[in-house]
Amino acid sequence: MNNENIEASYIVETPMDPARVAAAMAGEQSSGTFVRVAGETDELRSRAAAEVLEVTELDPVEEPSLESAYLERKAVFGPYRRARVRIAFPVANIGSNLPTLAATVAGNLYDIGEITGLKLLSLRIPQAYRSRYQMPSMGIAGTRARLGVMDRPLFGTIIKPNVGLRSDEIADLVETLCEAGVDFIKDDEVCANPDHAPIAERVPAVMARIRAYRDRSGRDVMMAFNITDETDAMRRHADLVRAEGGSCVMASLNWCGLSGMETVRDHTDLAIHGHRNGFGAMSRHPLLGMAFDAYQALYRLAGVDHMHVHGIGGKFVDAADEVEAAARRCIAPLAFDGAGSDDRVMPAFSSGQWAGTLPRTYQAVASSDFLFMAGGGILAHPGGPAAGIRSLRQSWDAIGAGQPLPAWARKAPELGAALDFFGK
Repeated sequence: MNNENIEASYIVETPMDPARVAAAMAGEQSSGTFVRVAGETDELRSRAAAEVLEVTELDPVEEPSLESAYLERKAVFGPYRRARVRIAFPVANIGSNLPTLAATVAGNLYDIGEITGLKLLSLRIPQAYRSRYQMPSMGIAGTRARLGVMDRPLFGTIIKPNVGLRSDEIADLVETLCEAGVDFIKDDEVCANPDHAPIAERVPAVMARIRAYRDRSGRDVMMAFNITDETDAMRRHADLVRAEGGSCVMASLNWCGLSGMETVRDHTDLAIHGHRNGFGAMSRHPLLGMAFDAYQALYRLAGVDHMHVHGIGGKFVDAADEVEAAARRCIAPLAFDGAGSDDRVMPAFSSGQWAGTLPRTYQAVASSDFLFMAGGGILAHPGGPAAGIRSLRQSWDAIGAGQPLPAWARKAPELGAALDFFGK
């Protein structure tokens, strides 16, 4: 691959010749349009034109995935041919500009009239281009170092109920969770700056408990405060978290956007916990939107430290192999030639997780470098939050011993209670 290009892979559906459509895609997103224009010299095209690298046809279908008024006007109908397409875009067209990178590899492609389906699958980025952007502040290694946890996954949870608790009630719950032995706590994505727990009040209240626990126990707990807001407010919120001794902020990536996340990264060295809520809108349709591989590349260039991947066997729609692929992508270097640069981000598993889903999660990642968040799996454990945390640690012990959970549970009562309660 040319280090002066970014390579994007797609799946495309069209009743036209896929090779001609791929050429139109390359032209639309680089130096061309539907007709050659004045000033479009051969020299300019040699520098700035995107190049179609591959078109591999797949099985056609009889019905279109999406409607196109353009094709209806032209009276062009099926069969609808599908193809995998790879296009190389010159880095020089984009510069160090993350929104423009997104506009280049996606943008108007979704609106091309000849297309009845298009999904951006992945991006291949050279290390020279990756180096133009911010690295994670903590990433995997820094998050582990901050918490002093080196030999197992990080066990975390989410403030529940999602929204409605007042600041002092959240602080009480955080203290309980710290005493229970949790490593990581995060706000829910819908709790950012509510009237009943404004962030200016919530952060000091919660951090007072975390600092007291830190002083008392010598053990730190990372709290990801949801600072999702307009950009200036997010900077103020991050400053407050830092002033109170915090180490992590959380943001809803899709609603803050690439520019917003870059601004936060430039402003603070706190860990950024990237929550992907809303990603299903761009990923669930097989012939529309963006796959996780491309999505994570864009937000890793924005400098996040943790990235949500959902959970295996949880309450969301993701198949186990999708979650596995997402997690493994997070713990690999972003650039295809970036083996010497540690820009890995910590995959964050959540949604219906508990002690019984930990073995499959570990198998998926093939590493202990992940954040395992159990909301109900900790808070709803019949023995209480401390028992919920112990059940996770006991499940990890069983994995280390190569023992099935039911056998290990005979000497691990909290794990046994979790199997009895959640396993049903």
